[in-house]
Amino acid sequence: MKTLKTISKALFILTLMITSSHSFANETGNFPEGETQDSFVSANNTSFKPGEKLTYRLSYGILDAGEAVLTVDKTTKKVRGRELWKVRGTGRTISAFEWFYKVNDVYESYVDVQGMFPWMFVRRVNEGGYVINQDYTFYQHKKVVDNGKGKKFGVPSNVQDMISAFYYLRTLDYDHAEIGDVFTVNVFLDDELYPAKIRYKGKQVVKTRKGKIMCHKFAPVVQEGRIFKTEKDLTVWITDDANKIPIVAKAKIKVGSLKMHLVNYESLVEPLKFID
Repeated sequence: MKTLKTISKALFILTLMITSSHSFANETGNFPEGETQDSFVSANNTSFKPGEKLTYRLSYGILDAGEAVLTVDKTTKKVRGRELWKVRGTGRTISAFEWFYKVNDVYESYVDVQGMFPWMFVRRVNEGGYVINQDYTFYQHKKVVDNGKGKKFGVPSNVQDMISAFYYLRTLDYDHAEIGDVFTVNVFLDDELYPAKIRYKGKQVVKTRKGKIMCHKFAPVVQEGRIFKTEKDLTVWITDDANKIPIVAKAKIKVGSLKMHLVNYESLVEPLKFID
């Protein structure tokens, strides 16, 4: 059972493409007075749009262990007059893994279309009977997160949740990145602040089931002693095109190896360009 829990955690990290060290957010009993803001940094999103759907297959060794589906949808919701999209991620175990350790996770985030940061986050987790229900409200204009259970936390500007971070990282400019550059995004999770970091490793042609494709290569910066001990233990490839889709990820863990690969996609901003 401990082994399967480790696999489950690692599969989730692969799904989000990030791993992190953490620091505690500052708890506050009230909103900071006089620190509201009405202007925000705009994200340059040319990589995804409503209607996009990404489906990933997650494998443990030679066995298919799970599936993750990520979607983007328009909504009628607005916060402070700002338009929101709903990004949703679901993860579940498949095949024989369901008999031993069933995972059924749902993550929803309502993100600011202009800034690509969250205003609301919903998490419903059921992993082998272990249940998590979270409803966070992100008061981005006050740099505060309300965890829905009587606690409020001071956070940095443009802080992300665990699903919005996946999309925010796709808005960054990797075309001018140099080998060794580190990209950082602050993620609020489980009442803590995680500065998630990925290190750029250059470009590489990657072979997939659908063909070869040029990608940007990344190694998430890891904290010693966590699931992944070194940067060599996890590698992520993101398409070198307008979509910036994480297409393959490979990882080594104490109890074997993991792989995630894109198996289906819909409504991309441009077709994937496979190399003959």
